[in-house]
Formats: sequence, structure tokens, C-alpha cells
Amino acid sequence: MTTLTQRPKKAHKQGMLDNVMRQFDHAADMVGLNPNIRKILEVTNNELVVHFPVRMDNGAVEIFTGYRVQHNNALGPYKGGLRYHPTVDIDAARALAMWMTWKTSLAGLPYGGAKGGIQLNPEKYSQEELQRITRRFTYALGDNIGPELDIPAPDVNTNPQTMAWILDTYMSTKPPAERSTNMHVVTGKPIGAGGSEGRDRATGYGVFLTIKFWAEQKKVALKHKKFIVQGFGNVGYWAAHFLEKEGAIMTAVQDAYGSIVNDEGIPVEKLLEYSKANNGSIQGFSGARTINNSDFFGLDCDVCVPAALGNQITAKNAKKIKAYLIAEGANGPTDVEAEEILLKKGIDIIPDITCNSGGVIGSYFEWLQNKNSEIWQLEEVMAKLEKKMHESFVKVFRTSQERNVDMRTAAFMIAIERLEQAYVQRGIFP
Repeated sequence: MTTLTQRPKKAHKQGMLDNVMRQFDHAADMVGLNPNIRKILEVTNNELVVHFPVRMDNGAVEIFTGYRVQHNNALGPYKGGLRYHPTVDIDAARALAMWMTWKTSLAGLPYGGAKGGIQLNPEKYSQEELQRITRRFTYALGDNIGPELDIPAPDVNTNPQTMAWILDTYMSTKPPAERSTNMHVVTGKPIGAGGSEGRDRATGYGVFLTIKFWAEQKKVALKHKKFIVQGFGNVGYWAAHFLEKEGAIMTAVQDAYGSIVNDEGIPVEKLLEYSKANNGSIQGFSGARTINNSDFFGLDCDVCVPAALGNQITAKNAKKIKAYLIAEGANGPTDVEAEEILLKKGIDIIPDITCNSGGVIGSYFEWLQNKNSEIWQLEEVMAKLEKKMHESFVKVFRTSQERNVDMRTAAFMIAIERLEQAYVQRGIFP
């Protein structure tokens, strides 16, 4: 069963959705957003909920619920990830879709924002079951995704293999003559299936770059600075990898299984090697000691990189934070109350829509290569990514200083003003 509806304006808000709406309202007030355009931007365009059956390895049939929320496409096709996680629901998808709209607008990309996924714990399913779940979900989405309409990408617990399954399933529903023109229906694909060099590290590299750009603006050297990372998946690992190459020292890591610390430093590559051999877990790593999860954010460090899920830094733990910079590798890791506390303490926050935008910028490069039948080398991709990230960061940093606002508000203001300009110039269909 599928439903495709517009979300009612007065829908109940909670959690991440409440956060993103409060962030939007604050920035909209600051820029004096046209009230009619405000009405458009505070609701989603479309919301797709699908319930679909999948046969498990033991022969039993299980029913799954999948979501795809399309927030806004004033600047171009909807763009955003698909995540497989127990916390996926319609409100989470709404919040993440809105953040994607601001993120693509801020980065100057020809995209709108979307998000979605399936409510499940992937650890409970075999690889073959995950393939069947993914293919059935893709079939259920049907023509609500497409290379010029809505382009999914990897997110939490999805990866290049997931995107390859989506690509193959989507292409199989098209006539033979059209299949080669649909390669860009998803991004984040394996290299052999039309993916782009550098896409695997784009988000984490972007997190590193924004920290580097911030340090340059503040005239701070990253060498010997201590950083902690929450989430040692794709984003957390690559951010740590590049920070370590810059001379910074990783002293603590937290993942879904627990937290470890070593004040003398945790070698990034050794921890990656260990986690791969330990089913993705960092627990038991001999080069560090275990601590309580509740103590993680209060550790002594210079830079904190939350790169896991949303709402991890709250009013409850924000007071404990000793870092002087928080770089948001995850989407929505800091709630509104926590941010107020952190800003009062003089802690800088590089907001998610700036900090982790390397992923969607890398996806844009992959999309362009597929559209134009081109193949770019890794060096070219990374150079283009750094240039784009630098332009975006400097704009946010300067706006925050010129308008005397924090960096998140500055980022939202830039994104909203670009969307407002698009609506003012195009008008609204009567």
C-alpha cells in the first residue's frame, strides 16, 4: 500500500523535526522571509509511505515500512540519502529532508531536498535478505524516484552495494533503450557500477576540510590538537583519517557498541583494521581503555566530531563538553537547547549543513559524470570538492561575522535567501 500526500502544516513535531523547524523559524525571522514563501518552505511537497512484503531466508514473509519524503524542488531534483535504522519514521524523514534542502541550497547545487529509508535493524538480516528488501523497496517507490526527479544516496547503514541494487532494480523496470540513460538515478554507487572516484570519502573529507578552514580563519594550528569522534563508520573514519594526516591526535571514539579512550592517541588505521575484524565494533581494542558512554562528550579535547545519529548532544550533556569546536559530521546531532548552552560557553559549532555537505557535493559530481558520460580522476574530484567546500564555508563564516550570528543561523540564512530568490524570480503557479 502506498500513499503520496502533502504533510499538513500543523502536523505534530518532535525530536529532530522540532529542531529543524525551530532552526528554520529563527533564520526565517532573521532574514525577514516573505510570509508566503515561508508557508511553502515549512511543509514538505510529498510524503511516500510504502508497506511491502519480503520473503526471508527461512521462507517466512515479513512486512516492512519504507519512507521517502520530498521536501522541496525549487532549485532542482530532490536529493537525499536512504537509511536503514530502527529510528526511521515519517518525522525523522521530514526533518532530514528539510536539512537536505538547506544543505543543497547552501552548497549552490541544482538540487532540492529529500530523505527516506526503511525502519529496520540491518544486523538482524542476511546479505541476501537485505538485497531482497532493497529491491522490493525500490520497486515500491516506482516512478517516485528518477535521475531528474529524486536521486537517493547512501546514508546510515546503507552503502555502495545498496545503491547498486537500487540501480539495477530501477533500470530493470525501464525499456532497454532507456536503461543506459538512467545510471544517475542514485549516487554513491560502486566504481564498477558508475560510481565516482572519491565518493566514499567525500563526506568525511568535507568534515575535515571545514575544520581545517575554521582553523585557518582562527589562525589555529591543527597539529597536536586532540579530537574525539562519535561514530566510526564511513564519515567518522575518513574525518579522523585526514585529521590525523594533518597532525591532530584522536584520543577517543564512541560507536554503537561502546566508548574507548587513550589520552596518548588512538591510531586511526589500526582502529579501522581492528573494527573490520571485529564485525564493525571498536570494543576490545587493545590500544585504549573502555569508558562509560555517558562520559564520552565530557572528555578533554580540542575538537569534537559527532558523526553518528541525530540528537546526541543534548541539554543533559552539553554542559560537560570541553571541546572548543564541534564539527557536525552527522545530521542534526545537536539539539536546540544544547546549542544555546554551547554558544554561551563560547564553543564554536560548524553546522551539519555546512560540515557534512561534502557527501552531497561528491554525489553531484557523480551525477554529472553519469549524465555526461565522463570519468573524472580522484585528484580532480578531490580538488573540485575542496574548492566547493571552501567557497561554502567562507560564505558562512563571513556571514556569521557580518550579521553577528552563529554559524548555523548564518548557513540557514544563506540557504533560505537563495530559495526565496528562486521563488520571487519564478513566481508561484496560481
